[in-house]
Amino acid sequence: MSDGAGDARDGLLVGRDADLGRLGAFLAEVPRRGGSLALVGEPGVGKSALLAAVAGSAEAAGMRVLRADGVQYRAQLSYGALRQLLTSVPEVRARAAELPPLAGVLGLEHDAAPGHRTVVEAAAALAAALSRDRPALLVLDDAQWLDRSSAVVLGHVARRLPGTATGLVCAVRLGEESFFDHNGLPLHELGPLPEAAADELLRRRFPTLASRVRRRVIAEAEGNPLALLELPAALTEPQRRASQALPKRLPLPQRLQSTFASRIRTLPPATRHLLLVAALEGSGTMMIVRRAVAGRCDPKHLAPAERLRLVRVDDDMGRVHFRHSLIRSAVVELSTSDQRRGVHRALAAAWAAVPERRAWHLAQAADEPDESIAALLEEAADVGTRRGDGPNAVAALVRSAELSPAGDAYARRLAKAAYVGANLTGDVRDVPRLLHDARQASPDADSPAVAVAAALYLLNSYGDIDTAHRLLSGAVALQPEPYDLTDATLVEALTTLLMVCVHGGRRELWSELDAALAKCAAVPDTLYLLRTTFGDPARARPADWARLDTAIRTLPGTADPVRIVRIATAAAYGDRLHAMEAPLRLTARGGLDGQNVFPAIQASFLWSSHAWFTGQWAEARQVAEQGLRWCEEMAYPLRSWTGTFVLACLHAACGEYARARRLADRMDQWAGSRRGYAVGCYAAHARTLTALSLGDFDEAYRHASRITPPGTFAPFAGHAVWAVLDQVEATVRTGRRDEAAAHVRAAREAGLDAVSPRLAMVLLASAALTADRDDEAVRGFGQALAVEGAERWPFDHARVQLYLGERLRRSKAPGRAGHLLGAAAAGFERLGARPWADRANKELRACGIPVAARFPPGGPALTPQQWEVARLAATGLTNKQIGERLLLSPRTVSTHLHQLFPKLGITSRAALRDALDRTEERRA
Repeated sequence: MSDGAGDARDGLLVGRDADLGRLGAFLAEVPRRGGSLALVGEPGVGKSALLAAVAGSAEAAGMRVLRADGVQYRAQLSYGALRQLLTSVPEVRARAAELPPLAGVLGLEHDAAPGHRTVVEAAAALAAALSRDRPALLVLDDAQWLDRSSAVVLGHVARRLPGTATGLVCAVRLGEESFFDHNGLPLHELGPLPEAAADELLRRRFPTLASRVRRRVIAEAEGNPLALLELPAALTEPQRRASQALPKRLPLPQRLQSTFASRIRTLPPATRHLLLVAALEGSGTMMIVRRAVAGRCDPKHLAPAERLRLVRVDDDMGRVHFRHSLIRSAVVELSTSDQRRGVHRALAAAWAAVPERRAWHLAQAADEPDESIAALLEEAADVGTRRGDGPNAVAALVRSAELSPAGDAYARRLAKAAYVGANLTGDVRDVPRLLHDARQASPDADSPAVAVAAALYLLNSYGDIDTAHRLLSGAVALQPEPYDLTDATLVEALTTLLMVCVHGGRRELWSELDAALAKCAAVPDTLYLLRTTFGDPARARPADWARLDTAIRTLPGTADPVRIVRIATAAAYGDRLHAMEAPLRLTARGGLDGQNVFPAIQASFLWSSHAWFTGQWAEARQVAEQGLRWCEEMAYPLRSWTGTFVLACLHAACGEYARARRLADRMDQWAGSRRGYAVGCYAAHARTLTALSLGDFDEAYRHASRITPPGTFAPFAGHAVWAVLDQVEATVRTGRRDEAAAHVRAAREAGLDAVSPRLAMVLLASAALTADRDDEAVRGFGQALAVEGAERWPFDHARVQLYLGERLRRSKAPGRAGHLLGAAAAGFERLGARPWADRANKELRACGIPVAARFPPGGPALTPQQWEVARLAATGLTNKQIGERLLLSPRTVSTHLHQLFPKLGITSRAALRDALDRTEERRA
């Protein structure tokens, strides 16, 4: 059987342009020089597909093509492969029959018993003769399985072809013992597919494969095309759609088993046992493997597996590495359940000093319920949860439930698996099944874990805020007082209840949460800060903000993605996300490999909101859109609205009004029947900004008043902190100066001007907007612009410059006004905020300053994302680094660069910086 069975139609040539180029160059030389080329690679890597492609190219070029395949279980047939080669073309068979040694090979002269040397001479003479009238190509697939006689002859012939017009190309599997000697022949090693090509192959062949399943297959296949095509085919349709969980080990189809397991079966028993121990141990730590096999075999027994290139032992690092993850899978598939349980027991003893590892192996060795092992595994799951290892934590909890002798413990652990999965991995669709199983085992189960899992499902499936609130508050109320928040499930119940209150926004919802918190012996900082600086930031005290700053300082090195996103959520309204860039980006990138998707969604939207305020608008779009794709994939509509809000604001500020309105309509539609106050505020803010960009101040005032009435900060209206400048401008420009001044006073009484430099700038500018006298307004705007670091918020900064320029123009100071208005216009233009740039330019014209030439139409028409990619590439970042920053694949980054180079009139990255500088100069 061919190890890379298939042809170009199978898609195995995706990502093989460089390899096809090498084979094409060889083929082009055959008519002039002849020669040989050995294509070597691991099983299933696609060697056969490339041979088929080069053979097709040779035939298209008019060459005579002779083919033969090595067959593993027919290797003993003398001259079988050579006979196949000679008879693959009728005219060649006729000419071979004229040479007695070859006639004997063909069985035409039964009395002849040609020796290898005479057959070699005859075959070489035939190749030379054939090439004199027409170039020829000999194609040998699976040359490692050629029979001994054919292998010896063809090995010699391959070395005699240079100088003829005949070429030989063969595919040889790495690590197989073979009679065919390819040493000394030119080699081309075929490696695994890059990740982008693997992704493309799966999208072509399995277009309906869910994203997270596709990522899992890519990880398991490690770039092996055969594995990429076979693994999804072995899954059920619900597994392919991700509506059913994938098994811990993907099933290995028979075709893959035969490909990867054929060499394993030939190994001595001690070697196979060692391989099974290494496969189930997982980390490759030789010290542990040595402990687990003590008294039965020795690491030296790995030598046969090393010779077959199944494993590689790194003596310096003390580790054993499988050459491919599917070799590990094949080793496990070839073992019995008794063998696996025995190895797990040995590994549990070897890992005695590491409770988490020991618990896992004990659980895999157990064949009946055992509460002691279940408890150990639950503790291991708690460690994994704190570390952010969601998938393993869920798997540990499910296995812990299976090992629970008592029904109530089974139910509790399954419910815990449900909420950990929903909170970390994004498996909210698994929640109903897990809860159903839990209630079947213990109908009276009403634990906080059950309530959290059910509430998360209700919120994300139906947006049922009120029912989720009743479930959670009811479960909390059943706990003994004072509430013990060392119980992680109770903390989760209260945190989820708080987020329900945020989305509901009603005072009566919050009162039940506050009553519950009052019954707690101590409240963790994440929960406390979410209640104060996020739940009602206008009423947070200076001590609360100081406590938040302390929590942020402790985050570097934290591995827990849930803690990261909760502290970041508490920091959002206080403009502190810049201090959390590294952990937020790391958490957001975690979703790219399908792990911990729920925190990745939250981190993406938090970072995109920060990018919106700090003028990184191309990045804000990209990261928000990635988060929204995850929301759609994981069925998380509730969490999608934060990202939708960011995109709506970007559309509004950039003059993309239809898009902004569509997104606001969707938010209002969802929020209306569900009484989703927070999402309604998002929609109102987006509509306010749309109206301000259009200059429709009455409409802006109407929508801003939905967030909070002017002059007040309604309780639990956290979003009002983000809308201060928009609300004050709309209020002032509709002639309601007193209301606007009252709003500024309310903000100052709440101490918002001391919360962050941005809010200090915003409140100084808002106060200046309400001033009656020009000198007072000019002084106030000047103070706003003088706030340290004010340029870090370029949209707000440019707006303040615009307001000051407008006041100066009206107060008959056109010279000073022109400078500020020009700076504002340039700032808006850099962001892509065209309506605001047009407004600044209109004021410039009123000053008598021509602006037609300020932004010439000949500039490059790059998209916002292309601008961001170009900017990052100009700093020297690689495609991979740019992709990690913008949550793009390296291939997408490469595509953007390929498209933007001609727009900028350059041909390489080295010219990027100068091209961007020239563009900025033209814009200025």
